[in-house]
Amino acid sequence: MWRALRDEVHHLGVELITVGLDSLGSSGCRAAIEAAAPTHPALIDTHHDVARLFGVVNIPQSIWIDEQGMIIRGVTSAPPPPVSDAGAPTGPPPDLPARMMDIMGEAAHIESDPATYHAALKNWITHGADSPYALSASEVINRSGPQSTERALGHAHFELACEAVVQDQKAIAVEHFQAAHRLVPDSWTYRRQAWSLETVAAAGPFERFWQGPHPDHPEQWPYEGDWLSDIRAEGPANYYQPWED
Repeated sequence: MWRALRDEVHHLGVELITVGLDSLGSSGCRAAIEAAAPTHPALIDTHHDVARLFGVVNIPQSIWIDEQGMIIRGVTSAPPPPVSDAGAPTGPPPDLPARMMDIMGEAAHIESDPATYHAALKNWITHGADSPYALSASEVINRSGPQSTERALGHAHFELACEAVVQDQKAIAVEHFQAAHRLVPDSWTYRRQAWSLETVAAAGPFERFWQGPHPDHPEQWPYEGDWLSDIRAEGPANYYQPWED
């Protein structure tokens, strides 16, 4: 999807850069990147520095940067380009676990507006600074969230957690992930990164099958939330930040 967008606009002098936020690095999202065969730079950020520096709290989100290196629109929800659903499956496989069916049911209610986002993006690509979607420096700053002491400390904990993952120190990683989740509670990327490192048979990422010891899985789930519980608590309509003109 992103390769198709890049190839569509690259001749206009635009470059698309995608960044995978994954503390496992080359053993994590690299396979998905290679399968997509991107024609644009596709990077892997093992410590989520992009999230910390630009305020990314979910994926996919984007930052628009002009030829002078100025941020024209700060972190914004960026749904993939609209695609035809011809030939797409009409429903989930019938043998999925009930909990995975619940996850897919909640995901179906997540709201996004790819048509509006991509129309605005292409308007900016075409008209540059004259586009109504190109924000002034003061507007970009005003829309940026304040950086509190708590958030800064949460970012530090998350970076330590990611380094602990790299060093194969899981217990230390969990402790710092837990602190990061408390201090930066709006970051789905921080939550998902921690959850995805837990081994749960047949679950896939963002899942929880037990609370406390389980006879087949003696490990205890170390986090307060999981994807299904959190999306139900916060509401799928609030999963992505709405588009602002």
